[in-house]
Amino acid sequence: MANASGLFTPVVPSGIRSRFSASIGIHRSGFWFSEGVSTRRVLCASTVEGAENISPSQSRVPRLSNRGCKLVGCGSAVPSLQISNDDLAKIVDTSDEWISVRTGIRNRRVLSGKDSLNALAVDAARKALEMAEVDPIDVDLVLLCTSTPEDLFGSAPQIQKALGCKNNPLAYDITAACSGFVLGLVSAACYIRGGGFNNVLVIGADALSRYVDWTDRGTCILFGDAAGAVLVQACDGEEDGLFAFDMHSDGDGQRHLNASIKGNEVDHALGSNGSVLGFSPKISSYSCIQMNGKEVFRFACRAVPQSIESALEKAGLSGSSIDWLLLHQANQRIIDAVASRLEMPSERVISNLCNYGNTSAASIPLALDEAVRSGKVQAGHTIAAAGFGAGLTWGSAIVRWG
Repeated sequence: MANASGLFTPVVPSGIRSRFSASIGIHRSGFWFSEGVSTRRVLCASTVEGAENISPSQSRVPRLSNRGCKLVGCGSAVPSLQISNDDLAKIVDTSDEWISVRTGIRNRRVLSGKDSLNALAVDAARKALEMAEVDPIDVDLVLLCTSTPEDLFGSAPQIQKALGCKNNPLAYDITAACSGFVLGLVSAACYIRGGGFNNVLVIGADALSRYVDWTDRGTCILFGDAAGAVLVQACDGEEDGLFAFDMHSDGDGQRHLNASIKGNEVDHALGSNGSVLGFSPKISSYSCIQMNGKEVFRFACRAVPQSIESALEKAGLSGSSIDWLLLHQANQRIIDAVASRLEMPSERVISNLCNYGNTSAASIPLALDEAVRSGKVQAGHTIAAAGFGAGLTWGSAIVRWG
C-alpha cells in the first residue's frame, strides 16, 4: 500500500508479523529495510542535510554500507540528416518564425538511409565509456531508455553485444517516454547501492520521427532523433552523486499524449500473420503520436517545478545550491516557465532544443554531454534534472557531475 508521502507499507500476515518485528519501506527518495534484530539498512537513494556541504554522511536515512554512485562519463550521437524549419515549411503550412516562436526549435535530426537507432545508442555509449576510461568488459548492466526500440522485445541486448561486453551483463529496456532517462539514472543507483554493481550504462535513445504524422504541423515540427549515454559508477559514500529524486505517474493523462496500438484491417480473408478477420490476434501497429499540446504544456508547467522542489527538499537543498537546471528538451516555453517558477536565472539553464528538437529519452543526456564537453558543466557541479512526458510520467533527480 502506498501513501501520499511515497512510503510503501506491505501487508504482512499476522502469523509472520508476530514472529518478526520488521519494517519495510519504499520512498520516492529511496528504499529502506530494517529488522528488529539488527540495524541492517539498504538504501537506493540518499538524502542530504545541508546546501553548503553536500555529503551523504549527513543523510537522514541510514544505509547498509558506505557506498554511493557518481556520473563519470557521457556521450551522445545524432543522425547526419538535419531538417530545418524551412524544410518543414515545404511540406506543411508553417514557417520558421511560427515554429521558433512557439517552440524554440529551428532544426532537428532524423534517421535516414542506413541509419539505425541502435547504432546511435552504441556510438553514444562508447563515448561515455571512453570519457569514463571504462572497458566494455567491466560494464555490469546496460539500461536502454527508449520508447522506440528496433525490436519489439527490446534492443538493449543488441547494444550490449555491439559494445563488446564479454561477460553477458544484464541489458534491458526501460519504457517511460521522455521521463525514461531520469528513471534509468535512479534504477542505476539502486543496482549500485543495493546490488553491488560497479559500472552501469544508462542510455537514452529514441527515434520518434518514425511515429510522427508528417502532415500534422502540430506534432511534426517538434520531434527529432538522437541518443545520449551516461556511465554511472560505484564510489565511496562520501563521493555520492545522487542526492535525491522524485518520480510520479498519472495514467489518466494518457489521453493527452499517446501512440496507441491499432489493428490493421485488410481486404482479404486472412491477415498477413494468418489470423482470421474479426478474430484476435491480427497484425497490429502503433498510431502516429497524438498530442493535446495545451494540456501537456499545462501539465509540465505545473508538475515539473513541484517535482524538483520535492527532490530539493528531500536532499535538504535550496534552489540557490543548484548550479544547473537541466530539463527534458520539449519546448522552450516550458523550460522558461519552469526556470521562472524555480527562480533560476537563464544563464544557469541548459538548453540545446534549438538544434535538435524534442528527442524524448535522449534529450537530457544529449544536452548534458554537450554542456560537459563545452566546459560549461564541470566536475563538482550540482544539477537539477527533470524528465516529463507520455504516460503521463514525470520525475526529477538532484545529481552531481563527476
